[in-house]
Amino acid sequence: MHHTFAPVTAPIPVRASSTDDPAELLRFAIDAHRRGAAALATLVDIRGGAARALGAHMVVAADGRFCGYVSGGCVEAAVASEALLAMAQGRDRMVKFGDGSPFFDIVLPCGGGISVAIHVLKDVGALRHVLERLERRQAAGLAYSPERQALEPVDPRPRTCWLERDFLTVYRPRTRVLISGQTIEAEAVVGLAEASGYDVIAVAPGGVRSVADIIDPFTAIVLLHHELDAEAAILETALASPGFYIGALGSTRTHRRRVERLRAMSFRRDDIARIKAPIGMFGPTRDATSLALSVLADIAAARLVAYA
Repeated sequence: MHHTFAPVTAPIPVRASSTDDPAELLRFAIDAHRRGAAALATLVDIRGGAARALGAHMVVAADGRFCGYVSGGCVEAAVASEALLAMAQGRDRMVKFGDGSPFFDIVLPCGGGISVAIHVLKDVGALRHVLERLERRQAAGLAYSPERQALEPVDPRPRTCWLERDFLTVYRPRTRVLISGQTIEAEAVVGLAEASGYDVIAVAPGGVRSVADIIDPFTAIVLLHHELDAEAAILETALASPGFYIGALGSTRTHRRRVERLRAMSFRRDDIARIKAPIGMFGPTRDATSLALSVLADIAAARLVAYA
């Protein structure tokens, strides 16, 4: 009897979501692995300019669904196709795009080149480790060995990098924004911070005692009071905290008065210098929306400087 077999066609890559949040990507990877198979693609080399930072991830499920970015959107479908081939073969692969790449038809708009390591997930224990640490608002690290085709949890380093033959990715908790003030400015900052995907905590008057416990190194403190007396208690807490940003509302003249008060209370010059006042990246602003944009831009820039 003569049998004919239809050729097996690979799934067509389809973007499942537009998120680039590492925790969401790792959760997607764990779910896809549970349903069948998944590959984790990581940006491990940049030649010239690039739209994403080293360590940026894409996750590709065996059914073709993918999420995340390793560029500005110009190579993601090709990375997904490569990941589907890697899963079919059961072998990791390293792929180059742009400058120095065999894919002549894929040109990166920035004119540079990137290398992407595609790892076919064998287990998700290392990914769960990262998620558990991030949920506890602690930094985490993953080491990928192309030679051993393996991922393992490691202590986080100051930045994502190659360490000898392993590629180390660093994960940090999302920015927490602590906002104090019963003002229209505070309402505007809360709304914009939530829309930006930050972990937002609005502090009620008199709620200072519990605040110290929720300020960690990944927290920005935003003081939007119209009187120095109203901000005094929370400002003292902020100055004793490891928060990476402290900003306070008020004019240059108001800030001079603030500094005098803090010096009289024996705060050190270095501590007082942590306060960004007048708050925001650009100013002076004349409406709550502009102020909120200025504050959030300042926080984003400070976070990049603190944890480049």
